[in-house]
Amino acid sequence: QVQLVESGGGLVQPGGSLRLSCAASGIIFSINAMGWYRQAPGKQRELVAAITQGGGTNYADTVKGRFTISRDGAKNTVYLQMNSLKPEDTAVYYCNAGVRTVVSEARIYWGQGTQVTVSS
Repeated sequence: QVQLVESGGGLVQPGGSLRLSCAASGIIFSINAMGWYRQAPGKQRELVAAITQGGGTNYADTVKGRFTISRDGAKNTVYLQMNSLKPEDTAVYYCNAGVRTVVSEARIYWGQGTQVTVSS
């Protein structure tokens, strides 16, 4: 089985920064794309940023220029550096990954979510 564990969320003032991490563990054969989503109260879950196995990236318009996604293949970990945070960035942030294990084909796995609150 595969687990994704997020860390790095918390309370930060507007204009501040946070760095989220998401580590995948288990009997992993390979990881395809990895991404970060967020869900604010009363809203649908939305894509924040994604990164392919080759390092190609994609960002939501609302975070371009402020957030940076990266990954460490050796550690099976994806990061989200968030700068110039705004109150509207407040949400639960979830990571996901397309993982192929040694006993199954690729499927999408999700982390449990980490709360990010931007408030003065």
